[in-house]
Amino acid sequence: MSGRRFGAFEVQGLIGAGGMGEVYRARDGRLGRDVALKILPEVWGSDPDRSAFFEWEARTLASLNHPHIADIYGFEERDGIRALALEF
Repeated sequence: MSGRRFGAFEVQGLIGAGGMGEVYRARDGRLGRDVALKILPEVWGSDPDRSAFFEWEARTLASLNHPHIADIYGFEERDGIRALALEF
């Protein structure tokens, strides 16, 4: 996914991967800042339980304010792929 665009984000490189997807460093072209872009795997996008959990995660992060928890900048969906834009 490196070098590709996801909406307003230019994906720069993979940071890590885990049970809920992959996290990339990306550049937010609208606001001119680097973000961590967490991508839900495509195969899970059609799973209503996984999709609901991903949306729950976005809402939960948006409700928190703590120095050890990344701020959430947005929840994006493009071509069936869901992503969270988080503080890098």
